[in-house]
Amino acid sequence: MFGWLETSQLSALIRGEPWAWPLVLTLHSLGTALTIGLVFIVTLKMLGLFRKLPYAALGRFFSPIWGALALQAVTGFLLWVTKPGEYTADGAFELKIIFLAVGAYLIWSLHGMIAGEAPAWDKAGKASSRAVQCAAAALAVWSGALIAGRLTAQLGSLVAG
Repeated sequence: MFGWLETSQLSALIRGEPWAWPLVLTLHSLGTALTIGLVFIVTLKMLGLFRKLPYAALGRFFSPIWGALALQAVTGFLLWVTKPGEYTADGAFELKIIFLAVGAYLIWSLHGMIAGEAPAWDKAGKASSRAVQCAAAALAVWSGALIAGRLTAQLGSLVAG
């Protein structure tokens, strides 16, 4: 089904050039670290950690999160294009994509809540229960995305090796 993509010039470049795969994988790993790290800071603050950090300050984290997610999308596609059939047949990869979509939606929702309600939370000293529930779900889903991503890499190398 994806044979034409796997034999494309882009796929050949990434697989064939000694620098291409390591560069794309490094950028993907950095994007993962930035995304997960910032998502964890935001969600853990919502769950009661980092008490000295005002809720209103969390808004600053979202531009880097969206930038890191864009980096993830581009580099993820570049990695996927090298063996799309193998990745598409991998249950862990499919699970990762589902987690990423749900996680992006939850962070988008949380971003909206923070933008609209953070000053009130700072005055009250706590976030709304709806925001806390969204943050807890986002933390769980992004943890699942991270685990599924690692399983995609590891299980693929076990099957190939």
